[in-house]
Amino acid sequence: MTDQQPLNADEILDVVDENDQVVGQAPRGETYARRMRTRCAFILVRDAEDRIFVHRRTPNKLVFPSHYDMFVGGVVGAGESYDRAALREAEEELGVQGLAQPEPLFKFLYETAEHTWWSAVYQVRCTLPVAPQEAEIDWHAFLPEEELIRRLDEWPWTPDGTAAYRELLARREAGEF
Repeated sequence: MTDQQPLNADEILDVVDENDQVVGQAPRGETYARRMRTRCAFILVRDAEDRIFVHRRTPNKLVFPSHYDMFVGGVVGAGESYDRAALREAEEELGVQGLAQPEPLFKFLYETAEHTWWSAVYQVRCTLPVAPQEAEIDWHAFLPEEELIRRLDEWPWTPDGTAAYRELLARREAGEF
């Protein structure tokens, strides 16, 4: 797949400031190249047995290609709400229709030297049979949370997903949910 173009480089995104207020719009590829702050939705998906959906991203993703992630999700499109993006992204990546609206948990600002985006974290239960999007996902499984935690030091994980997951664990430990 190395000869394929990265996915969705021309998709228009809202550019936001440090307070998550829209200050402009730009193509996704440009926002990444120029480190412009955008918006992202992360959805933790659990099955009927409370296992977490884990997947490996395809090598043609614009950011973090071939990394594992414990969230489905992605960028919030221009003019789109976090809630709408969360449902759209979850249904697209899982390959399902009729998923319940994901429950919002918290927001945080993800910032590194290379990337910056406001991140809304959600959770949802999926009891539907999944058929993940092949253009986005190379491998997937529902893993018990204990196994996911064991794998954190073994597999290459998306840094933003790892940051969101660690924040989720800290907030859970603090009794926020």
